[in-house]
Amino acid sequence: MSGNSVIDLLIEPRARDLGDFTVRRALPDRRRQRVGPFIFFDHMGPAEFGPGTGVNVRAHPHIGLATITYLFEGEMLHRDSLGCVQPIRPGAVNWMTAGRGIVHSEKVTAEILASGQRLHGLQTWVALPTEDEELEPSFEHYPAEDIPAVNIDGARIRVVLGSAFGVSSPVSTRSETLYVEVILGPGQSVAIPEAEELAVYVVEGSVAINGQFVGAGVLAVLENSTSGSVTAESAARIMFAGGDTLEGKRYIWWNFVSSSRERIEQAKKDWREHRFDAVPGETDVIPLPER
Repeated sequence: MSGNSVIDLLIEPRARDLGDFTVRRALPDRRRQRVGPFIFFDHMGPAEFGPGTGVNVRAHPHIGLATITYLFEGEMLHRDSLGCVQPIRPGAVNWMTAGRGIVHSEKVTAEILASGQRLHGLQTWVALPTEDEELEPSFEHYPAEDIPAVNIDGARIRVVLGSAFGVSSPVSTRSETLYVEVILGPGQSVAIPEAEELAVYVVEGSVAINGQFVGAGVLAVLENSTSGSVTAESAARIMFAGGDTLEGKRYIWWNFVSSSRERIEQAKKDWREHRFDAVPGETDVIPLPER
């Protein structure tokens, strides 16, 4: 980037068809695999589901990562192989640590299926530090009222993960991680929080980052340890995502993340041969892809 820009890279997400709806995937990108520990960044919707239709992501496995589901509109129902059943609604956090292996599905309740809904949110993965890749799997839910919110000069801020703007999230992460939602009115600004690596994702509207325009649906990866401000050109919703640099190489194959190719091969074999624990009451699973 030229001039005094603090933006290192602009990533326009690629559309991925998930059958029921389309997501836009910003990470991983061929030019940048991750920002801090964030290794996967999907923007879901906004999508309209009529009565009788809804999200129906069948049971599938993960290793070596933690997932964060964060909704702006709508509701999803999480079920996993630990026996957890948890609806998630706007502003709440579902934090699932896969570690050595977990299986989960994402669907909707019978009530939501009957009524239909508008769904809009983000699904992100963070890679785990190498020493934590084989942790016991776990699942935690934090209702919206537990996520700290502050108002600074009109900017509405929620600290989903990490510490910023004088408040700290209750969600416990395995490495220094920052994930912050900011809603801005036209002309309002927010300071760029401190983080070793950081990106700004423009969910809605448009902003200027230290004066450089960034439109909706773009992930702006910032120079390391940068400072400055984000100003809304129009009413905008943004997410700051990043944290400390995660050491070492990571391999990604389907839903598996690991510092070891051999571990991913083992996970593929385990899923193919039905050695992962099942989601109680669910037999319909996503088969291992051919590639």
